Amino acid sequence: MEVLDQSDIDALLAADASPAAEADDGSVVIFSRHRHDEGIEVRPYDFKRPERVSKDQMRALQTLHEAFARNFGAALSGFLRTIVEVRVATCEQMTYSEFISGLPNPTSFNLIESTALEGQMCMEISPLIIYPIIDRLLGGTSQDLFIPQRPMTLIETRLIGNVTKRGLSALAEAWASVKEMEFTIAATESNPQLVQIVPPNEVVVVLGFELKTSSRAGTMNLCIPYNVIEPVVEDLSAQSWFAASKSQKSKTAEDRLGRGLQRASVTVTGLLAQTTITMRELATLAPGDLITTEACASDPIALCVEGERKFMAEVGQFKGRTALRIIGAHPGGRTGVKPGD
Repeated sequence: MEVLDQSDIDALLAADASPAAEADDGSVVIFSRHRHDEGIEVRPYDFKRPERVSKDQMRALQTLHEAFARNFGAALSGFLRTIVEVRVATCEQMTYSEFISGLPNPTSFNLIESTALEGQMCMEISPLIIYPIIDRLLGGTSQDLFIPQRPMTLIETRLIGNVTKRGLSALAEAWASVKEMEFTIAATESNPQLVQIVPPNEVVVVLGFELKTSSRAGTMNLCIPYNVIEPVVEDLSAQSWFAASKSQKSKTAEDRLGRGLQRASVTVTGLLAQTTITMRELATLAPGDLITTEACASDPIALCVEGERKFMAEVGQFKGRTALRIIGAHPGGRTGVKPGD
């Protein structure tokens, strides 16, 4: 065993003190593949909350559900006979346990299944807006309404089912730009803590909505687990979503609208002439009287479609029946019919 003398001890102490002195300048040395003189950005990363959905996909999800909010608000307004505003308040990703811990108890917690996606989603509607809606459906005014702290009864659940049914219809219409699917309610629960559709640490996308009526307001949350939308997550990028909405969806909607309009019936009338007479002359009219107008008998007449003057036509006969032949468009009218039809 070698024994160190005083000189060796002093040398070790000096070597130990020199790096500490260099570290006092506040610099941080990062051992990586980068050179130390390069500017290295260090960002904190929380392994408990991994961001599995990109920012583009989150923006596309928000835009998609803004369309859902507009359609849902319009459907509720017609159903309740009052103005209901629905808007997207938040769009963020978190763990399922964080989502559940932020919900009230009791509440309206609905499990949603899709025909084109595996797994379940959640739709939570706050009692602050549920009971005013129920009161409105039963003929109340919601002015002095008391919000009970209890689970909903069977009758209340059936009534609010008419609201969620319209919500699922609007949701399917919004998601049609990504993929055609239908949504159904698989189960309902009043205590969110009793529902475990994914592991607590699973990443979910939570969209928060604000619902406002004339006198009341409340919230609604839509929870979409990542593993549910993972098969279509690539289609949720902003570029592909907007492209689909402009090309495929617009073309399909245009064709469907065109086919529907082609089967619609319209009323076509021929305006032979018009003039103005007094009430005395109208009261004394009798068979054989003549009503003179400013138009000549040989002048073209106006052809009206649903009361709007669209064409100029000549009166004649076709196969023994009175007919009108179009000779041109009415001044100021725009049509796609060719003269002679």
